[in-house]
This record gives sequence, C-alpha cells and structure tokens, in this order.
Amino acid sequence: MKILVVGGAGYIGSHCVRQIQASGHEPVILDNFSFGHRDAIPEGVSLYEGDIGDIDFVQPILENEAIDIVMHFAALINVGESTTDPLKYYDNNVAKTIRLLQAMRAAKVEKIIFSSSCTIFGDAAEMPLHEELPLQSFSSYGQTKQDIEVLLGYCAKAYGLSYACFRYFNASGAAPDGSIGEDHEPETHLIPLAIQAARGQRKKLIVFGTDYPTPDGTCLRDYVHVNDISRAHIATFDKLDQPGTELHYNLGTGTPASVLEIIQVVQEVTGLEVPHEFGPRRDGDVPAAYAYPAKAIAELSWKIEFSDIKSIVETAWKWHKNHPNGFEK
Repeated sequence: MKILVVGGAGYIGSHCVRQIQASGHEPVILDNFSFGHRDAIPEGVSLYEGDIGDIDFVQPILENEAIDIVMHFAALINVGESTTDPLKYYDNNVAKTIRLLQAMRAAKVEKIIFSSSCTIFGDAAEMPLHEELPLQSFSSYGQTKQDIEVLLGYCAKAYGLSYACFRYFNASGAAPDGSIGEDHEPETHLIPLAIQAARGQRKKLIVFGTDYPTPDGTCLRDYVHVNDISRAHIATFDKLDQPGTELHYNLGTGTPASVLEIIQVVQEVTGLEVPHEFGPRRDGDVPAAYAYPAKAIAELSWKIEFSDIKSIVETAWKWHKNHPNGFEK
C-alpha cells in the first residue's frame, strides 16, 4: 500500500516512515518543514513540501500518488503555548485538519490514521487510563485532539471514512542504530532535556513539582518508544478495509516512571551527572498518566519491544551522543 505520511519529516513521522518501509509498504511524505528535518527523510522517498491546509496542493498528491491511507502527524504539540495562543493551535490542529479531510474526500481517499494524545483524558480519577474513560481535555492542545477525534466519528458515520486514533503517552527514544532521533526547537521533553543537561548543553534541568501524590513526589509518566508507536500504526492497515471503521487505542507501556527516576536512569546510561533543581508545579501537569495498553495488544497483536525505561533511554543516548546538535552536525 501507499501511505501519505503528513509530517513525515518530524520526530514520530520520520520513525514511522522507516517502519512503513520495513513492513513492505511505500511511504510518501508531505511536510512544510516548520519543525521537520530534511535529513530525517530516507533516500528515495517521495517528498512534497507544502501545507496540509492547502486543498489545491494536497488533493492532486492524493490522486496522482494513488494514496491508500493518510497518516496525520502534523500538529503543534506544546501544551503551554496552546494555553497562551489557542487560535494558533485551533488553526493548525483543527482548521487545517478539516481541509486535509476535505481534500481526502475529494480525492476519494477513505482511510486515515490520526495522531492523538493521552491529554484528552485530562486529570482522570482512574488510573491506568483505558479507552472507555470519559474525555475531558483541559488545555487547548488536548481539546484540538479531542475535537478531531469527534469529527472523525461524524465523518465515519456520514461518509464511510475509516479511521484509527492513537492516544500516545510520552513518545520517547530514537532509532536503535542512532540514525534519527528527537530534535525539537525548543525542546520540551524530559529525556532529551535530561541528556542535554548531562552533556552541559543546558545549565540544568528543572524538576517542576515535588509534592505530587506519587512515591517520590514527582510526576509519573508512561514513556513508550517511538518505534513501538510506529509499529502499532502499521498494524491497523488491514483493519481499516471496512467502510466506517472506528478504532481508538491508548499507546503506552503501562509502566510509569517518575521525573526523578528518569534522571537516575539517564545518569546510569550516560555515566554523567544530570544537574537539576526543584521548582514549583506547572499549570496543567497532572500527577500521573499511564496507559492500560491491553486493547492494542489484543486487537493489533502489538508487541512492546522497548518495555523498560533503560532500553528507551539507551536509544536516545546513542542518538544524542552521535548527533549532539541534532540533525545540524
């Protein structure tokens, strides 16, 4: 099959492109390079540079490339920024996705895999998080993901669109061979921030909050390797054949780690000290968020290859050690 990977030069998208190739399918990349990296694209993969909000640009790609499935990774993801600039997030994550769906409908492409987020569950009273819990986003970022999930449901019923929504927990790690990895500007994710602090690329790591109702007082999160996430997407290909199929999966390992545990593991893997200091809680941070991944495991035969945090950090360290400045060597 031919897969249009929207945002295929970004962190998760670029890893998914390689997993698509490994599975024997053909990826085609669409990216505007606002955050993606050209060096993350494998040689020989078809690339279109442009915006998903431009129907006149996207529709001919879908038609001329005879795309079977669209994978959508092209979202803004900074929760804090979404709070201060919600219009920016609704324009990119909602309005442009609507136009992508309109282009798909015009081109008669009827399958989409959507990159959602565990933030749609908000501060859930129940843990671990399973698919049947109510959705209660409390950031505009999370709400944009929730809104698209709802819209996809309506499109399935009205047009026969088949879709899969994956609620990621904390996507982490890098390609095991060190060829590609995480390179954000600004960086907001804990593992790369801790590695950068250990390498002296930033003065220190700030631990936001030490008084949460968790074993060591810091937030608990579920870190899931980016390759494991990618393989779950591919496992839905054959499940989208029936028109109007609606799939929702939480993707995490089900084993959370605290901020202090991540610091400890980074120190163990790198052999370097992670300078850090404690600060106040950040608005919007929940004490704990981790998955109950049984549904994806059962229905997709999904196997979590990187099941412990040390193996994930080891892949991230290999990438950062070999590419200290990311893709700009």
